[in-house]
Amino acid sequence: MHPRILVADDDETSRRGLKTLLSRWDYDVEEAADGQEALEKAKAFFPALVVTDLVMPTLGGLDLLRALQAELPLAAVIILTGHGTVETAVSAMKEGAYDYLTKPVDVARLRILVQKSLEKGEALREMTLLRRRVKELWGSGKFVGRSPAMQEVYRLVELAAPTAASVLITGESGTGKELLARGLHDLSPRRQGPFVAVNCAAIPETLLESEIFGHEKGAFTGALERRVGCFELGDGGTLFLDEVAEMAAATQAKFLRILEAGSFRRLGGKAEITVDVRVVAATNKDPEKALKDGALREDLYYRLNVFALGLPPLRDRADDIPLLIDAFIEEFNVKYDRHIRSVDGAAQAILEGHRWPGNVRELRNALERAVIACDGDLVTPRHLPAGLGEAPRAEPSDAFVTLPLGTTVEGAERELILRTLAAQNNNKTRAAEVLGISLKTLHNKLRRYAT
Repeated sequence: MHPRILVADDDETSRRGLKTLLSRWDYDVEEAADGQEALEKAKAFFPALVVTDLVMPTLGGLDLLRALQAELPLAAVIILTGHGTVETAVSAMKEGAYDYLTKPVDVARLRILVQKSLEKGEALREMTLLRRRVKELWGSGKFVGRSPAMQEVYRLVELAAPTAASVLITGESGTGKELLARGLHDLSPRRQGPFVAVNCAAIPETLLESEIFGHEKGAFTGALERRVGCFELGDGGTLFLDEVAEMAAATQAKFLRILEAGSFRRLGGKAEITVDVRVVAATNKDPEKALKDGALREDLYYRLNVFALGLPPLRDRADDIPLLIDAFIEEFNVKYDRHIRSVDGAAQAILEGHRWPGNVRELRNALERAVIACDGDLVTPRHLPAGLGEAPRAEPSDAFVTLPLGTTVEGAERELILRTLAAQNNNKTRAAEVLGISLKTLHNKLRRYAT
């Protein structure tokens, strides 16, 4: 479809000449003899660009510009003017016109201005559509928040989503890092391509490289057939690496090479495979601390951290809790065919007063349970999970680990881990955070204790 241009000029010779010229350049052109006719035609023709004379009967170029800004705000406007009205044309630019041309028109300059104004208009349309999709995504219950911290996240998403730049998302467990990564993918030009997610903490270190790069048959013991890795699966789309700091240093080095070269080899393979993948990575660790501790390579960090998106914990955006409550109740009403109106005042106070160490995920789980348990149309405190909002209570025997003299370091570590896990109701993610170790390390230790 050719871009549409509307030419408005009361001089028939000038108007017809411009229409012929623009049509020859492969544009779809309509003409109008004055501003009023141009405005009426614009409402039906939907031009991407209006080229209008400044001085016309009935409705002049400046008034037409103002009317178009109300009717067709995305249409670009180029003003045609005589030498005596250049100052007025400059004023029109201040009011939103793209540029102006003096008569007689310089054909070469006209062609450049038409191309550039259409490019700018297309970019503006894409940004408008992006913002609309951002609002739809954020308003759908997937992401909700009016707090300053979340508004800054939305602003950065608008900048990052249309690009192919790598993104590093940081935030505590439960803040929605994978959800944000999916949002970036859905708002990007790659949204028709695949979204492939890999949790680096959940895959054993010995299998992670094969998971990411793939392997050929016979590449190692147990490789009974060729396996396509996540990079190939994500070709043309987005690869999300969750808990990237859990990746072994050697694997990080190979991963960095792919990011820089855009190609790789499967394990046991000889052929170079070229892929077009956008990488979004995430970690619940402080990146600076991960660098200092050697958990994250400095060169990989800077390669991934083109755009940094930090998701705030729920306790730092408590003003968003009422919005999240409404969004989740609406979601679970649909899921479970319920008709819950809201939460009562007492339940609201409990939900707003809780610290939410599990962040939005914990709040969502609490409200899902409440909607299922609610036998009326209003959630009350008895429908919420037991103990929610209560101050933590711990007997001395639960708050301390007492060990007899002669206990080995390994035995002390085992007791500490198991007691901490029990205190966190077997929530491994939270136990790992309390212990100051990675979830992957906790899983490894628990497997060793089980043997």
